[in-house]
Amino acid sequence: MAAAVATKTAWKLQEITAHSSNVASLVLGKSSGRLLATGGDDCRVNIWSVNKPNCIMSLTGHTTPVESVKINTNEELIVAGSQSGSIRIWDLEAAKILRTLMGHKANICSLDFHPFGGFVASGSMDTNIKGHTQAVRCLRFSPDGKWLASSADDHTVKLWDLAAGKIMFEFTGHTGPVNVVEFHPNEYLLASGSSDRTVRFWDLEKFQVVSSIEEEATPVRCVLFNPDGCCLYAGCHDSLRVYGWEPERCFDVVSVNWGKVADLSICNNQLIGVSFTQSTVSSFVVDLNRVTKSGSGLQGLLKDDKPLPQPLPVGSSLRRIYERPSTTCSKPQRMKQNSESERRSPSSEDDKEDKESTAEIQNPEDYKEIFLPKNSITRTPPHKSEPFPAPPEDEPILAKEASKPSQASETQIPLPSQSSVPDPLQRPPLAASTPMPRTEPSVIPAARNEPIGLKASDFLPAVKNQSLVEIVDEEAMSQIRKGHETMCVVLTSRHKNLDTVRAVWSTGDIKTSVDSAVAINDLSVVVDLLNIVNQKASLWKLDLCTVVLPQIEKLLQSKYESYVQTGCTSLKLILQRFLPLITDILAAPPSVGVDISREERLHKCRLCHKQLKHISNIIKNKSGLSGRHGSAFRELHLLMAVLE
Repeated sequence: MAAAVATKTAWKLQEITAHSSNVASLVLGKSSGRLLATGGDDCRVNIWSVNKPNCIMSLTGHTTPVESVKINTNEELIVAGSQSGSIRIWDLEAAKILRTLMGHKANICSLDFHPFGGFVASGSMDTNIKGHTQAVRCLRFSPDGKWLASSADDHTVKLWDLAAGKIMFEFTGHTGPVNVVEFHPNEYLLASGSSDRTVRFWDLEKFQVVSSIEEEATPVRCVLFNPDGCCLYAGCHDSLRVYGWEPERCFDVVSVNWGKVADLSICNNQLIGVSFTQSTVSSFVVDLNRVTKSGSGLQGLLKDDKPLPQPLPVGSSLRRIYERPSTTCSKPQRMKQNSESERRSPSSEDDKEDKESTAEIQNPEDYKEIFLPKNSITRTPPHKSEPFPAPPEDEPILAKEASKPSQASETQIPLPSQSSVPDPLQRPPLAASTPMPRTEPSVIPAARNEPIGLKASDFLPAVKNQSLVEIVDEEAMSQIRKGHETMCVVLTSRHKNLDTVRAVWSTGDIKTSVDSAVAINDLSVVVDLLNIVNQKASLWKLDLCTVVLPQIEKLLQSKYESYVQTGCTSLKLILQRFLPLITDILAAPPSVGVDISREERLHKCRLCHKQLKHISNIIKNKSGLSGRHGSAFRELHLLMAVLE
């Protein structure tokens, strides 16, 4: 039996019912490869130990589905982002909430912990980090903690200098959404995987592409460098691919029945992959001892089937090596009173959010084993555990075998509060080291009605070899629905904000209406209101200018053409109607005696003059632009010449 076990390359480890509703996100701990966090539509974050039967801890507090989760390097903290844009950070050892952050306006798509400092980066469908024009899908800090890489649906990868707080370079070349980026563990090298079915490698010294693996069978969903940096693992639909980059080549392809794999980790020279379908999470193991990581490998991806020269030996890098800090932190810098995020007084809303967040320990024994303080001699670090055993080679690879009593504890693991478990007969078959013939797709039931006319494949990108792609309706629908939920959330929020402003507007107090629009902190609402006010010049008063001018400054620098146009229209109206008045009042000699109304008017004029001076610099810089906006900025520049 031992000999049979040794011949197994990939196998299904476990299948659990992770949430009471659909799973929306999941992530593995990268330090041990044994810790798993799942986020669900039930607004919970559940913590699991891979291949153990029960949920260890359940984290509550979010009020919308949890769409992104991340575990820090030491596996002591977890951050989770929701559909509404809120972010929560929990201390797993202390089993308590640390912080609630409310900066984003749309779904959180990506999160990452800094490797040394006590802060996180977040990317959202609201396109923040600034610079991307569509949803930010992945964030990664560099091993030395000095850079941040981001990838997005706008087909780009951006590199950010954290110390300077600005973008260093934008990598272009992908023709589809970039799902994932990953830094090489040692060299100045970055890998990116995309829905365009390519993996690209970027040199971070020369800021150019090193190589590109073109036209894979399916989108690349996750990537992970081998710990020694010798190769890159790419998780694709039902397969693991092993790549080299100098020269570009595929060393190995392992068939793994994991479907749409969501995350990868490595433990004891085993690669762990996890995927989810509805409320079920499945974990898989690939024995890396049986995977080719270098050498000639497979020649299927080599051009003209010509053998390429051998790659450089490990350790003989062509590129610069990351310099880690001379001292390392045994624990991450916690967000306590000495951190900058806590120095400012938290709002009452944040306090309320934190009080409503809890960390419920579901399984005390597993919790104590994993999360007891590190100085405790009784704690068993997850990375010290034994490799996951492979099932016997001659075990029947049938889904119905999972229903046997002897296997029940490892193949279906419901939450304690759940009374119903999916029928094991509906589960996909366990993965084997060689592909197994399948009579039906792993996700879509065999008995379903085909639509008349257009097929699912009509909505998918064209590929050179269609036989390599398994077309499923779920993939097609995800293409159709992309951005739909985000747009609904944004429009619903905007409608609610406009209702608030309209309620004030109906009282006839225009100034208070504008104040409420500004207080909402949503430029789209300000634009909608200004488009109305701009149509009637008599509505404008001097005190209205003091509120609107800072908003105009933001609009003129917006990436949206309609915002810039509205800002130009409002500024032109203010200049024509009020600039002569402002300059005259400021130039008038001081009055004798006390004139409160004149003093108030003088104060407003000084404030407007100061704001207009700021805006004049923006106008001057943009007056050289071509096109319609260029002519508008040149006209405004002439009107503002008196300020100089």
